Amino acid sequence: MNRAENPKSDPGNLFPGRILRWYASRKRDLPWRRTKDPYRVWISEIMLQQTTVGVVIPRYHEWLAAYPDLDSLAKAPLRKVLKSWEGLGYYQRARNLHRAAGLIVRDCGGRFPRDTEGLAGLPGFGSYTASAVASICFSRPVPVVEANVRRVMMRMLGIQGRGGPAVDARIRRFLEGAISRRSPGNFNQAMMEWGALVCRPKNPFCLRCPGRALCRAYARGEQEVIPAPKTLRAERLQAVVAVLRNGGRVLIQKRPEKGLLAGLWEFPGGKVEPGETLRTALARELKEELGLGLASVRPFATVRHAYTRYLVTLHAFEAKPAGGLNAVRPGNRPVRWVAVKSLDRYPFPSGSLQIVRLLQSE
Repeated sequence: MNRAENPKSDPGNLFPGRILRWYASRKRDLPWRRTKDPYRVWISEIMLQQTTVGVVIPRYHEWLAAYPDLDSLAKAPLRKVLKSWEGLGYYQRARNLHRAAGLIVRDCGGRFPRDTEGLAGLPGFGSYTASAVASICFSRPVPVVEANVRRVMMRMLGIQGRGGPAVDARIRRFLEGAISRRSPGNFNQAMMEWGALVCRPKNPFCLRCPGRALCRAYARGEQEVIPAPKTLRAERLQAVVAVLRNGGRVLIQKRPEKGLLAGLWEFPGGKVEPGETLRTALARELKEELGLGLASVRPFATVRHAYTRYLVTLHAFEAKPAGGLNAVRPGNRPVRWVAVKSLDRYPFPSGSLQIVRLLQSE
């Protein structure tokens, strides 16, 4: 049997020795790798979810300047925390950071639990984050399974398909027997680095791969089709918002505390329904949200942004309400008239943030 047909038969050839040696010589010098402080490692791991390393590095430094430790994060107002997270997306991550910091300070004396069970009980700590912090900071021999590791191991083990809970369980079982007991944190980081730099989603660098001799996908020529590519269908939406001015102030409103983009601020408006023009959609939204009739509109800007599975074209109009600004009758959502220069104090979704920047550049 070709050695590539049975990578588990010789784990010592790759796991953990070879992969750790490869990591020692090829790893990127990233700021969160210079510490075992669980707070800093935790922040980096949460930021890196759904976000690239290049984007995270400056934001990581900015975050630590604003919230250098658990106590400062726990005491910060949630609005400020959400504002600090602006542009990183998936704001529930920031909410969970704030909640978890408060719980650790209040219930754990400001000390992180040292095992995966204790960590997994905190908001935002799934299996991956708990394993990452426990292994890197507290030397617990627990493997991580995330996108890079999943792809590496599906190719190594020749697992076809798209993955899923059963695949992750199989990978975890393999890695539990292979992980370095002496250096589990470096082992897990090496696995993730391997997937990020070499065993990439497209055009993997197989000739530079430390595991090539044991890779079933490479032996079969299947590395480009394992894992099977996902078919993502992004829904395209048209939306309209109103820029209502009152001297140097504009009106903004807060989104509900639950649901998509919870607790963020935005300009009044919403989705264009089938059969509506942009103007009729804006008139309907202003009537529903603020009790306003629409006297006149003037195009202000058109911006595009994406969130979750939506691609949104956002049309902003300067609007004058029938009956004047005193006719505003907000519903159950908080509204505020805010000076344009003070809009930076409020957290916005990325589309609304582009409109804020245009207002501030006038």
